Amino acid sequence: MQDRRVKVQVKNLTKAFGDLLVLDDVSFDVYDGEFLCIVGPTGCGKTTFLNSMTKIYEPSQGSIRVDGEEINPQRHNLAYIFQEYSTMEWLNIQENVEFGLKAKKFPKERLKERSDYVIRMVGLDKYRNYYPSQLSASMLQRVVIARAFAIEPDLLLMDEPYGQLDLSLKYKLEDELLKMWREIKTTVLFITHNIEEAVYLSDRILVLTNKPTHIKTEIVNTLPRPRKVSDPEFVALRSQVTDLIKWW
Repeated sequence: MQDRRVKVQVKNLTKAFGDLLVLDDVSFDVYDGEFLCIVGPTGCGKTTFLNSMTKIYEPSQGSIRVDGEEINPQRHNLAYIFQEYSTMEWLNIQENVEFGLKAKKFPKERLKERSDYVIRMVGLDKYRNYYPSQLSASMLQRVVIARAFAIEPDLLLMDEPYGQLDLSLKYKLEDELLKMWREIKTTVLFITHNIEEAVYLSDRILVLTNKPTHIKTEIVNTLPRPRKVSDPEFVALRSQVTDLIKWW
């Protein structure tokens, strides 16, 4: 891991809202092409961290750099998948997926080729002319994932994107996410409160403390892929992370 190129450098990141200190001097690197999961107690500031990455919140102190430059969503190629579905109801699936491509001013000859590619990858080829109101929850989340990957982001930020789905749908979408990540080789920061999900997806796991939040520890996840949640090594790593997140 240490010989890989650093994609994102977070240094002394601090965020306070008035007298409430949420993020307390957080520092870590993210490697190019890495799938990094961030876990911690509910309410510890995981979403605040991602919102700082996208400049929704300005840090109180510290810096976030991408490829050596201060992060700038207008300059850097970022995609953000929120907890809630963020499809546009007035656009069909094809148009939803192409929305980001058009915003990025992709050449017309590449635009349809790119959207077709990601729509097929998430298994929505037959539904490209449907509207969001006609789709199930899992299909809506596939649309959001396809739209994010369509722009080939240098950095993909995901904030508990499967929290509202049942277990079987969650596993299916996690596998689709990993397939697209391997294909496109983007760098992923994935926020989750689900420890099993973090162990299943990650190259590395950062464990956060309760507020004021700092990094408690990091765990390099060397489990071979594809992973099985019933494997003893998987269960052992899940238990290790669970013990680290306990509030006491």
